Amino acid sequence: MTRRLLCLLVLFATSCSLLATDKKLSVIEERLQRVDTDSPRETLGSFMRAMNKYREGTFKNDAELMEWINDAVRCLDTRQLEGVAATQSSRDAAIYLKEVIDRIVKVDLSRVPDTPDELDWEFPDSEIIITLIEDGERRGEYLFSQSTVARAREFYEKVDDLPYAPGSGQGAGFRQPWLERSVPAWTRENLFGIAYWQWIGLSLAILCGLIIRLIVKGIGSMAHRLTRHTETTWDDTLVESEINPVSLLASSGFWWASLYMLGFEGISLKVLTVLVQVTLTVSVIWVFYALADTISLYLRSLAERTSNTLDDQIVKLISRTMKVFVIIMGAMVGLENLGIEVYQLLAGLGIGGLAIALAAKDSLSNFFASITIMIDRPFQVGDWIIVGDADGTVEDVGFRSTKIRTFYNSVVSIPNSEIANTGVDNMGQREYRRVKTFLGVTYDTPSEKIEAFLEGIKNIIKANPHT
Repeated sequence: MTRRLLCLLVLFATSCSLLATDKKLSVIEERLQRVDTDSPRETLGSFMRAMNKYREGTFKNDAELMEWINDAVRCLDTRQLEGVAATQSSRDAAIYLKEVIDRIVKVDLSRVPDTPDELDWEFPDSEIIITLIEDGERRGEYLFSQSTVARAREFYEKVDDLPYAPGSGQGAGFRQPWLERSVPAWTRENLFGIAYWQWIGLSLAILCGLIIRLIVKGIGSMAHRLTRHTETTWDDTLVESEINPVSLLASSGFWWASLYMLGFEGISLKVLTVLVQVTLTVSVIWVFYALADTISLYLRSLAERTSNTLDDQIVKLISRTMKVFVIIMGAMVGLENLGIEVYQLLAGLGIGGLAIALAAKDSLSNFFASITIMIDRPFQVGDWIIVGDADGTVEDVGFRSTKIRTFYNSVVSIPNSEIANTGVDNMGQREYRRVKTFLGVTYDTPSEKIEAFLEGIKNIIKANPHT
């Protein structure tokens, strides 16, 4: 009896394990299922299946199910949305289209063409069109047309008061934002494609952003007064230099959030997002640029404690490098956020990039030569050196060249690559200087006077402690 019961328990556990495995496999297969867009029927079916999953996720607050909206977006021709806010605009268009379709008809895929014989197919008595893509990387696929995507909200506003069609998917779980539902009816009228309440909200957002900037500046001024009581000076410089960029960053962040709180869409969202994105990028670059300045000041204070003046040049080189790096990286990240594929652009330069690299060969050679000079330290600022035909005192060691002040008071700039590959005679490193002087006397000078003269010169030389 006990053995039979044990066998039943093992069989039950095995069955549960197999069911769980089958369920897991079915979930994986469902998630990896291809978004089929080979015909109008397949495109519409893929879109409706993905949006129904998304609707289920909104009600269950399930983030994984809500990610199905990305499959629905794959069924849209979103080429005109590329760039700023393209992802959010594409998702909004998918939601509006699902809301419209479920209000006008219960989808019957058997009535939708399943053969790629037609260029376009449209919903009966509507302007919702599924069209064949004839160019680009999605050539040969059937997608909801660009005009359909662009007018998705317009379609929704025409039918938002209608009930869902019987047996339909009941929309996408979309509800108008609380703010839009709460404003008076007259403020929903449009001016240049933007509702009055959005114009009012935009004005208030700009004003609040400026107030936030003033508040942040006030906090920074208070912090600056506190840092004055410390023994170090770099913290004063840090706070003072960061007040303006941080206050602008705080305002930009508030404006960025306001765009989505106010529900801007389409062209207005693109334009406003570009303006805010540029301001945000500038503020971030400004923050790190000011930070680089403070770091340079701190390194400069350390270099001043040493007797070697070349340390000052190293700090200057590091400072310039940090600032250039901050500007270049900030600009690249900013352009990426604006939808410009900077990295692909750089990678696609091809022969042009090779030509630029060859043209910049001398500049790169001088840059690395300057690093070599900093490491080897064949001379330092203030040394008297002779390099080729140049003879004078070193004034500055830069990225590209070294400046030498000649004894004629002119300045000679010598490329660092030339200095690195040429013998440098550092006269400033001599322990002793040999002075060879010729003194002439007339032939009729008596020998006694010459002897006395020589003795006097000897005494003068012996009396000098540095000789």
